[in-house]
Amino acid sequence: MWHVAHRENRGGVVRVFPVVLPSGEKYWTVLDEQLAVVEVADAFLRHVRFGRDQAELTTKAYASSVVLFLRWCGRSARDWRAAAGDLSLFITWLRFAPRELTGTEAPAPGAALVLAGPGAEPVRSPARIASVRAFLCHAVKTGAAPADLLPLLYEVGDVRDLPLEARGSGRPMAYRLKAQHRVNVPRTRRDRAADEEVLALLRACRCARDRFIVVLLARAGLRRGEAAGLRRSDMHFMPDSAALGCAVQGAHVHVVRRLNANGAWAKSVRQRWVPADGLVVRAYDQYVMERLALPHGDLSDFVLVNLFRGRLGEPVSVDAVTELFGRLGDRAGLPRSVTAHMLRHGFASNLADSGATVDEIAELLGHCRLSSSDRYLHPADQRLREAVDRVAAPASLLAGGQ
Repeated sequence: MWHVAHRENRGGVVRVFPVVLPSGEKYWTVLDEQLAVVEVADAFLRHVRFGRDQAELTTKAYASSVVLFLRWCGRSARDWRAAAGDLSLFITWLRFAPRELTGTEAPAPGAALVLAGPGAEPVRSPARIASVRAFLCHAVKTGAAPADLLPLLYEVGDVRDLPLEARGSGRPMAYRLKAQHRVNVPRTRRDRAADEEVLALLRACRCARDRFIVVLLARAGLRRGEAAGLRRSDMHFMPDSAALGCAVQGAHVHVVRRLNANGAWAKSVRQRWVPADGLVVRAYDQYVMERLALPHGDLSDFVLVNLFRGRLGEPVSVDAVTELFGRLGDRAGLPRSVTAHMLRHGFASNLADSGATVDEIAELLGHCRLSSSDRYLHPADQRLREAVDRVAAPASLLAGGQ
């Protein structure tokens, strides 16, 4: 149970904080104004990280949402358990409250700020409400909050109001939950990296390792965490890998979720392999030659290691991959920032432009649901025009035009 509710109600001074366990695993938690762990939030975030096997960054996002909720409760003199009935007000606060109200430091006593409401430009997305809802449900399940809190979060209905096709025949009565508070959050499509931008990044590279990173992300579509977590045993670049106990034919890369010393994390629980073309194999060969020529090049089983900066021979961190693309973009003089993830979008879009189906793209990207791949598809302008041109015009229209 959380025993600092009254203290929080005086100002809502809570913050997120990273936790590193003796095993090396990491997650994010919530601290109060005395830097003590907020137990009810910590239990929820540990459940997300280890019970649901979610990534460390996922717990950071959840912790940030819970912190905003607890700050709102404290600064509006609400008990967090009873505040579930006022989530519509919290959604408005999320949308429009400026940093002076939502930041770590509480407003000075007696200070007054006018909160703009609907009609003003939103400050942030209200999508965090889903994380708060999950936090409150977990509190109910663990006994930290009363059970009568759930009807404030969900409408309970049964399948009788569904169409017969959705109910199914011969199925027993079933109940379903529908969230009481729903927000409209448009799904934005991230831009893709154009082929010309990838070439500019490659020309800006000053070592074989950096070229391999760019080629790997652009030609295999790996995430930053997946690339930083690769081991040399994952690189199967022979025509036949039977000697390695692998039945996959041709050059390919295995993406495996494992605990890594550099904090890298494969998002998908399911192990997959991604074909590697000649460009990836050639870039890797050049990188291996560069790496083995250095005295610290063979100290680690990780594929990507520090060669010229940082702790030499140790695995490259995910943040280092991000920083690399920032440096390459500046060096190449690109007019916009091209991130590592934009290369993944470019990979998926190039697959679609080449005729790959959605299920093939989803498998290569490591998506469990086909819908997850939708936002990665950015059809080329010429492909859109060709799609329209392929639609045959009715003969009557053609005759009328003549």
